Amino acid sequence: MAPTVTIVGLGPAGSDLATTGTLEAIAANAVRFARTSRHPAVTLMGDVTALDHHYEEAASFDEVYRGIVDEVVAAAYETGPVLYAVPGSPMVAERTVEMLIADDRVDTVVLPALSFADLAWTRLGVDPLTDSVRIVDAHRFAVEAAGERGPLLIAQVDTEAVLADVVASVPDAPAVPVTVLQGLGTDDELIRAVHWDSLCDEVQPDHLTCMYVPEMASPIAVEVQRFVEQVATLRMECPWDAEQTHTSLRPHLIEEAYEVLEALDAYNEETGEGSEHLEEELGDLLFQVVFHARIAADDGRFDLADVARGIHDKLRGRHPHVFPEPGGSPAVAADADAVISNWDRIKSEEKGRSSSLDGIPPALPALAMAQKMIRRARGTGVVPDVGPVEPAMSRDGVDNDLGDVLMALVSWAADNGVDAEDALRGAVGRYSGLVRAVEGLAAAEGIDLAVADEATRARYRQQADGSVGSRETGSP
Repeated sequence: MAPTVTIVGLGPAGSDLATTGTLEAIAANAVRFARTSRHPAVTLMGDVTALDHHYEEAASFDEVYRGIVDEVVAAAYETGPVLYAVPGSPMVAERTVEMLIADDRVDTVVLPALSFADLAWTRLGVDPLTDSVRIVDAHRFAVEAAGERGPLLIAQVDTEAVLADVVASVPDAPAVPVTVLQGLGTDDELIRAVHWDSLCDEVQPDHLTCMYVPEMASPIAVEVQRFVEQVATLRMECPWDAEQTHTSLRPHLIEEAYEVLEALDAYNEETGEGSEHLEEELGDLLFQVVFHARIAADDGRFDLADVARGIHDKLRGRHPHVFPEPGGSPAVAADADAVISNWDRIKSEEKGRSSSLDGIPPALPALAMAQKMIRRARGTGVVPDVGPVEPAMSRDGVDNDLGDVLMALVSWAADNGVDAEDALRGAVGRYSGLVRAVEGLAAAEGIDLAVADEATRARYRQQADGSVGSRETGSP
């Protein structure tokens, strides 16, 4: 027969808040354990073994909780029935109690007790049922508060690090102040309103600190946060993940990107066939993004929140036709080409670029580089000559025809000892020189090519052709 562990709560503060049931259970059990000695009512227990040493010896809270449970269970097998006491109520924010109840090695008897929440409702003047208040653990706030808009009572805000994690996990600070409650039921009880952004500066948290948040500005993404925590755990506990760097992950990032492209090739836009495969591959690619952000966070540089905030602000700034400045009117973007033109212009202004071609990664494959360069240079009026390709494209099925033409060109290059990639990269270089020359001529005369007429663009193109041609042939 399994031994019995009687679990009691010492109440939220002094001995006057301990229940009669708790006092009777203490008297009935000679072998007594307390999760922590840091509680005003622990003196009620007389001869007691405090389990604080697990907090000092373990590397994580999971190890702490497992160590406490194992010690209590071992004592029950050695001595018979034991008593295990926790602060507040056994059924409120007590992970070790959950683990003991689920442990098949022992039988448990749980006695009710007052929790910190009972005092909090009284001090706040809040009916938790009427107001639909949710209690969340500060140690798991980012996950447990995900999707919530409030009100929230945040328990166990017991260290500065935990408080900082809570504050950092909220993307937008609540508009209304937070009520910080400390030492409820003790002579040092302190209740005050603090603005969210000032919490880390004004609050010195301890084991008797909790916070009441009337409303959140926006909910936290639960699945994303669970994923972020999982990656963090992998970095700490998996030998392979722990030794990875930004550099070592490069081939994996490239591989996952190509697998997404493969999934897109197999995806049917009309029927949705291939959705599951695409979803899976996008998840693999997301893992790479989160992994890189985790490495940067471990190095103290940035984290996923910074990445998300950066792209959010960038997209907002690059779409003035959707997100106008406060009090301003939306920019005009009649079609997709106008959107791209605005994007490139804003990007050039942000980064202080002198050419529309600045910022194109030189490591791109030649074909990808050529396509990106041609798109970027549309506003200059410099368009490569199509030449002999057009007759081959006169039939139906343009995509197939283009592929056939490219294959034929590559085949011809191979037959004649020419590296097609190098040849295209050389053409890209010549085209880049021409575009930059046109931009330079226009800039010298203060002309904006994006709004210049075709005659002006053609004149610059003609001048640039001569200038570039002279340099290429070595003419003076």
